[in-house]
Amino acid sequence: MKQDKETKAKLLESAKAEFLEKGYMKASLRNICKNAGVTTGALYFFFEDKEDLFEALTKETIEGIYQLMQGHYEEERALMGSGVLHSPEMAEHKDDFAIARSVIHQMYLQRDMVLLVLTKAQGTKYENIADVFIETSEKHYWKMAQGMQVAYPDAVVDEKFIHWLAHEQIDAFVHMITHIEDEEEAVRFISQTMIYMMSGWYGLFMNKSRLNEKEIK
Repeated sequence: MKQDKETKAKLLESAKAEFLEKGYMKASLRNICKNAGVTTGALYFFFEDKEDLFEALTKETIEGIYQLMQGHYEEERALMGSGVLHSPEMAEHKDDFAIARSVIHQMYLQRDMVLLVLTKAQGTKYENIADVFIETSEKHYWKMAQGMQVAYPDAVVDEKFIHWLAHEQIDAFVHMITHIEDEEEAVRFISQTMIYMMSGWYGLFMNKSRLNEKEIK
């Protein structure tokens, strides 16, 4: 049993290096086994195929981040329903920054795995994983926009704008993890991004002098 665990750990470590270097499509199971010091038969004892091996490396990390995001979104919708988030004066955004820090910490604890999924997953079910996060965020922000329109019925928000907004949020985290190596620098970057996005969000609903469609044509 101990030997099985050690063999599996060696395979996962070797696979991580191979996938990071070559990407999923060009990675070689033969090289993975060779560098782990095991036979290909040993690999198939633990994993069905190359994609199963890739998923074993990355699934826990991605699901953990997704669950953190989902939990935060559920809390936000509950607060919106109570009216707490209808204005920046009423809202306490400490929780927003705290959950962002938690997500960032989780991402940087396993940065290699996150980069693997974002940049080396072509050919797997994870190759469009950012779109999954964007779709979830888009549904969330549409519900939040509907909640804001209870307090600001004259504000009209287009669905395409909400789609763009969801892209902006997820793209910020993708940019962060792919361009910033230091976790504390990443926290500062996302903090600035959040301040910018929150200001725009409330301005969209509260700004009495915002331009109408005729004025920008």
